[in-house]
Amino acid sequence: TKLHLAATVQAAAPHQRARGRSGRGLVVRRDDLRQATREGREGNLVLFVVDASGSMAARQRMSAVKGAVLSLLLDAYQRRDKVGLVTFRGKEAEVALPPTSSVDAAAARLESLPTGGRTPLAAGLLKAHDVLRVERLRDPSRRPLLVVVTDGRATGGPEPVALAGRAARLHRSEGTASVVVDCESGYVRLGLAGELARELGGTAVTLDELRADSIAGLVKDVTAAGRAA
Repeated sequence: TKLHLAATVQAAAPHQRARGRSGRGLVVRRDDLRQATREGREGNLVLFVVDASGSMAARQRMSAVKGAVLSLLLDAYQRRDKVGLVTFRGKEAEVALPPTSSVDAAAARLESLPTGGRTPLAAGLLKAHDVLRVERLRDPSRRPLLVVVTDGRATGGPEPVALAGRAARLHRSEGTASVVVDCESGYVRLGLAGELARELGGTAVTLDELRADSIAGLVKDVTAAGRAA
């Protein structure tokens, strides 16, 4: 492996007289050798994929996620973390916030995000896959974490639930860590968000009342566990 020259010289220098050094050369032995190692500075990429369809519930989701993104970015200055946001509504998905570590850039992009319309869940997951693919090429050492905020329902187009399942398995096949924040409300629960989490190979968390600090705290717990592992 690569030799750390300065550290090797520092280790050998105190022993030169005992080793009978004469002349300009440094007497170096095997146990003086020091290896150059890189500190683990790889960061996380937390990519939110948020259901922006519907009305009141969608606005509540967006409010919570906006707060979580900004909270995470404020914390990320200590590391090399990035945060991004994909939203899906109507007939398509869009990258509302390209992966960034800039709080100012995030605040500007998140100030006004539209909601309403159908729920193209598969489009959101596929758009997220495109974002993660590009980011892997830019920085292969960065660990991706997918945070999907949805009730698991999918509408629009033929077989929307099956399409969403295939898109989820695409992330799973690449080993992307994931969390599904289940936004389903009411007495009758279909459990679709839990099924989505299983397709992703991740975990599902039910939050009766979404708050920015609860989502941010969840993401921090998951990324901290990833670092420990």
